[in-house]
Amino acid sequence: QVQLVESGGGLVQPGGSLRLSCAASGFTLDDYAIGWFRQAPGKEREGVSCISSSDGSTYYADSVKGRFTISRDNAKNTVYLQMNSLKPEDTAVYYCATASVGCLAAQEYPGVGGYDYWGQGTQVTVSS
Repeated sequence: QVQLVESGGGLVQPGGSLRLSCAASGFTLDDYAIGWFRQAPGKEREGVSCISSSDGSTYYADSVKGRFTISRDNAKNTVYLQMNSLKPEDTAVYYCATASVGCLAAQEYPGVGGYDYWGQGTQVTVSS
């Protein structure tokens, strides 16, 4: 059974850090590009970052560039999102998803259509 499970969310003060994990089971994670998304209440789901399967290239939304870092540990079948200098506007449910077509090709699909399997999400709240 293909499954993605996110963890590591929580409540953090502005300026703080969190590390999210996306653990895969039922398939080999390094066969896929992996994207992180977030969705705040009343807003559309937006892409945050993506890491390719082939060469480990990484991509970031402008809003998180320089603050977030995506990485993968293929031995643990896990992708991470290190989030530093968190802001209240980072508050959202964070999801990971696989992109069999790769990070760049997935962006060509409407919405999130380029992504295949999704996790259930983990809540991140940035507040004092």
